[in-house]
Amino acid sequence: MSASESTVHTSDLPLPLARRGKVRDVYAVGDDRLLMVASDRVSAFDVVLPQPVPRKGEVLTQITAWWLARLEALGIDHHLITADPDEIVRAVPELEPYREAWARRAMLVHRTDPIMVECVIRGYISGSAWKEYRRSGTLAGEPLPEGLVESQRLDPPIFSPATKAVEGHDENITFDTVVELEGAETADWLRDTSLAIYEHGRATAAERGIILADTKFEFGRTADGRILLIDEVLTPDSSRYWPADTYQPGRGQPSLDKQPIRDYLDSLNWDKRPPPPDLPDHVVHETTRRYQEIFRRLTGVELDAFVASPSASRPAPQEEPAP
Repeated sequence: MSASESTVHTSDLPLPLARRGKVRDVYAVGDDRLLMVASDRVSAFDVVLPQPVPRKGEVLTQITAWWLARLEALGIDHHLITADPDEIVRAVPELEPYREAWARRAMLVHRTDPIMVECVIRGYISGSAWKEYRRSGTLAGEPLPEGLVESQRLDPPIFSPATKAVEGHDENITFDTVVELEGAETADWLRDTSLAIYEHGRATAAERGIILADTKFEFGRTADGRILLIDEVLTPDSSRYWPADTYQPGRGQPSLDKQPIRDYLDSLNWDKRPPPPDLPDHVVHETTRRYQEIFRRLTGVELDAFVASPSASRPAPQEEPAP
């Protein structure tokens, strides 16, 4: 299969385009709903690369739907109305002729006003957290215990919020900054809810031989002030998944995500600024394989056989959540 086969790089649907991100094309559906289409675009070092990764958008959408159906048992309110293509067409009939461009990669969701804080949970010290700790012994300027090594498990996990950057890198911030931005009650709720979701995700992944090292969540407010979990959830783009059978603290870990792309780009003399280099077919194919592997290992079924649970299709919550 060539790198361009069966991919959607950029969608073009008969709906008002609300925004186009690095990965998702978001369309307005009336005043209170959005259609989020996960393309096969892939970014690395905050740069969108020329070649799409086949089925990546499908994996991101379907794995989000899979997790959200399970999080409902925890009482987590979220923005997903449905990820089922037939239900989406019944709600938005004008999309029927364009199914090939959005089916299985689109979510119909409730519109919210995003809270501009990335709710990052770190269960292991890795990535940017490890770089800061190695440099100064801190995370977002807050001291961490001495003697940690790369990829070491953190008990308890750390709520490590970040700015929600429109462009460029998110930056780690302190919990006190979240309090200043959102108030103490909302800040406590964001932290506690994010930790609860992470613990559920970590336990679920562990049962399947996978380590959920860290992840990030986004939340938004509806017009009447309710707070919902939004965007993608516990996907290989928003989370760091490691195979448990090869885990060894004190070094970097192989990731079940777009690591082949990062490794390839790191091998080049590229300054991590646009324009990006082309990706060879073998790197694209291996990345596709990794995305489908994490999907299969988490859900227990192949991507082609998966049907999103009807329990992930539901109306907006009616009760006022905290806060």
